[in-house]
Amino acid sequence: MSLLFIKLEDGGSVLYKQKRLTIDDRIFYVYKFRSMIPNAEQHGAQLATDHDNRVTKVGRILRKCRLDEIPQILNILKGDMSVVGPRPERPELAHKYEKDIPEFDFRLRVKAGLTGYAQVTGLYDTSPYDKLKMDMMYIEQYSLLLDLRIIMMTIKTMIFPGESNEGTKRHEQQKVDNNLKKHNDTDK
Repeated sequence: MSLLFIKLEDGGSVLYKQKRLTIDDRIFYVYKFRSMIPNAEQHGAQLATDHDNRVTKVGRILRKCRLDEIPQILNILKGDMSVVGPRPERPELAHKYEKDIPEFDFRLRVKAGLTGYAQVTGLYDTSPYDKLKMDMMYIEQYSLLLDLRIIMMTIKTMIFPGESNEGTKRHEQQKVDNNLKKHNDTDK
């Protein structure tokens, strides 16, 4: 159904592919349902904002329910991504972040994921530094139980996009901060 609505809105392509990074700094193409106007990045890579006029009407709905990510199941089947892990970043943005946060590439110690800890506990505009903290907490605390919890939180966000995980996010962010503090204290 999504495919039809994307095509009907502006006649552009339905699928979109974009270079991303995964484990060991390996570049791959991530697949998504197109949610922006054609040639949305003709002036270079830029992150979408809350009320970005490049996002189509259909795209807003797809993004809100995370349905634009469904084609990434192909990436998982190809072995480029896992179900849970740090979200794959665009090479040009990752390298920009690494200039200010050299540790940002630590996220590439594991395979990129369709969903991740930073996506279910952070906000849309979470800073790269805070994403790094959350992703590092995930990597250090990895367990099947944590993956299942992240998957359940992702499903909740897809089914109830209008509802917020704010209470959970505050609680989870506090846990991240406490775990990082505890980890840093043991390193001393």
